[in-house]
Amino acid sequence: MGKKKVSMSPIFFVGPHIILFIVFILLPSIYGIYASFTNWNLVGDPVWVGLDNYKTILFDKDSTFHFQFFNGMKNTFIFVALSVPLMIIIPLIIAIALETKDVRFKSFFQSIIYIPGLISISAAALIWSLIFNKQLGAVNNLFGSDTVWSTTQPYAWIIIFVITVWAGVGGNMIIYRASINGVPKDLYESADIDGAGPIRKFFSITLPSIRFPLIYTMVMTTAGAFNVFAQPLMMTDGGPRQGTTVLMMYIRDLAFSHGESIAGIASAMAVMLGLVILIISAIQYYLMNRNAV
Repeated sequence: MGKKKVSMSPIFFVGPHIILFIVFILLPSIYGIYASFTNWNLVGDPVWVGLDNYKTILFDKDSTFHFQFFNGMKNTFIFVALSVPLMIIIPLIIAIALETKDVRFKSFFQSIIYIPGLISISAAALIWSLIFNKQLGAVNNLFGSDTVWSTTQPYAWIIIFVITVWAGVGGNMIIYRASINGVPKDLYESADIDGAGPIRKFFSITLPSIRFPLIYTMVMTTAGAFNVFAQPLMMTDGGPRQGTTVLMMYIRDLAFSHGESIAGIASAMAVMLGLVILIISAIQYYLMNRNAV
């Protein structure tokens, strides 16, 4: 038997991606885990301290780092718990509405909803800061209010959620629309013959048919929400009284502070955050996929 010729073409396509993954994701992640067990200021050589950094942030209640970690995690969980349902439900409702036969100019509306996702978070924050400005903002002028949105709770969280939803729903909406378009039309026709209403068709046909795109968007949206940084930084600067300071903001400040960098503590916080994301993503995937064939 002659030897089968092996094509090298796939290597040329996949190779650059593998190299970039190793250089910019895998190796930094491994070094970050190592740094979490050290005392390091980003300048000198890391000094191995074992589990001391983890003991400090988890158990030393007199330590500022302990407060920062748990306050950051609390605020991050608040953001995740409120933003993820919005980022899943609102795009799904829009996608279903755009698939209604009576809706015209579907591509136009889809483009309008998707465009905010193309704007940088800095530009988006500037736009919404002006909209919510106390004196000149459209919101206060429209409702005759003098609310200081960025320094008052719960309004500080509200403006963070507004910019998050405004900038983020477009991507998930397009995924849902593409998935709904792939559902065989004869299923809906059969349901119409059986007298099924819109709600029954959604739960019996649409939702099961887009199960895997829904799992994907749920996991990715949740992971992205746990890594939130720009919205609270740009809109509230973590205020009022560190009420919107998320964990990523503490990690950034500790690792790249203007004073002494405490990269080892920052790395330990980042590793703990990564573990939380990994565990919750696994639970989400299991719960949503356990009944799938």
